[in-house]
Amino acid sequence: MVPAIIACEIGFWVLLLAGLTARYPLRAKTLSTVLLLCVPLVDVVLLALSVVDLRGGGEASAAHGLAAGYLGASVAFGGQLVRWTDQRFAHRFAGGPAPARAPRHGREHAAHERRQWLRHLAAYVVAVAVMGLFTLLVGDPERVAPMWGPMGVWGIVVAIDFLISFSYTIAPRKARS
Repeated sequence: MVPAIIACEIGFWVLLLAGLTARYPLRAKTLSTVLLLCVPLVDVVLLALSVVDLRGGGEASAAHGLAAGYLGASVAFGGQLVRWTDQRFAHRFAGGPAPARAPRHGREHAAHERRQWLRHLAAYVVAVAVMGLFTLLVGDPERVAPMWGPMGVWGIVVAIDFLISFSYTIAPRKARS
């Protein structure tokens, strides 16, 4: 399962960079659109590989939990990552405006940090939903128990991220003088 996760991560970046290369340096808009539309298919492939593995009697492991986490992160952060990369390609290859930086202080920074935490929470929730689907498909909670192991640690990370992200609401960063 780990090789499939690595292959999907590589596939994500290859399709994204190929799509943006086609769009900006090569100016091949149709090819770019096709390649960029294929980026989310990487998630579908990983989901399908995980389901086939589990339904085929594969032993549920932390790797399946990692695959679910990858899917959650991709759903929650994928669009933002594509926009971030697109802005940099547009600036570098098409004379687009310099990408805006995330706010570094004040209320805007606090609001940005809260939004990022909500994305993190969404990634966690999607991962839990995917693992719930895996559990239903296998039909044996004991057999999939190892898959759920990483979720406890990730839950703690989400809680710590909450405390840090929302601390900026209480005590916003001040601009340096």
